Amino acid sequence: MGDDDEHNSSSDEGRKEVDIYPLSCYYFGSKEAIVFKDETVSDRITRMKSNYAAYGLRTSVEAVLLVELFKHPHLLLLQLNNSIFKLPGGRLRPGESDIDGLRIKLSNKLSPSRDGNETEWEMGECLGMWWRHDFETLLCPYLPPTVKKPKECTKLFLVRLPESRKFIVPENLKLLAVPLSQVHENHKTYGPVISGVPQLLSKYSINIIDI
Repeated sequence: MGDDDEHNSSSDEGRKEVDIYPLSCYYFGSKEAIVFKDETVSDRITRMKSNYAAYGLRTSVEAVLLVELFKHPHLLLLQLNNSIFKLPGGRLRPGESDIDGLRIKLSNKLSPSRDGNETEWEMGECLGMWWRHDFETLLCPYLPPTVKKPKECTKLFLVRLPESRKFIVPENLKLLAVPLSQVHENHKTYGPVISGVPQLLSKYSINIIDI
């Protein structure tokens, strides 16, 4: 075995695997629309300040869901108003745990019923954490030691999909499968968090399962 072979063998050791299934294995339907606050940036900052004063650090949890299309891994994203892309998830309520909260958010956004009992969500590890240092700044993938009181933390979790399930999405949202190659470092379209997902997934071997 040559040096390159030894290097490749050692570099693959310990890599975690994630199985993904064809998009055609899943059913997509719609349900009653979700009401979103129609607010300006100024309104959002005011609301964040008010919530921070009442509850402290805002924590959001979001899911990384992968499917296969055209032999390439695709990321499932929610789209609002044909322009805003989001990972499925949302803000935790006070006292709500990361995992339980994310299960509830996924059921609200992607399941036929709110309890999501039809198919349980298989929660994986936390892929990364993003921080808002103050109310006005964008989310960053690090927290400097000088920032003692961050205003928001967003946690990304890998959620492994089963071979088949129903996705029932509020009618004012679209659920799109977007190639990882298109998302990668595309900050302008998808923002810093979503565009950083492919890099977070680089430690995984993605296995495409033919059905």
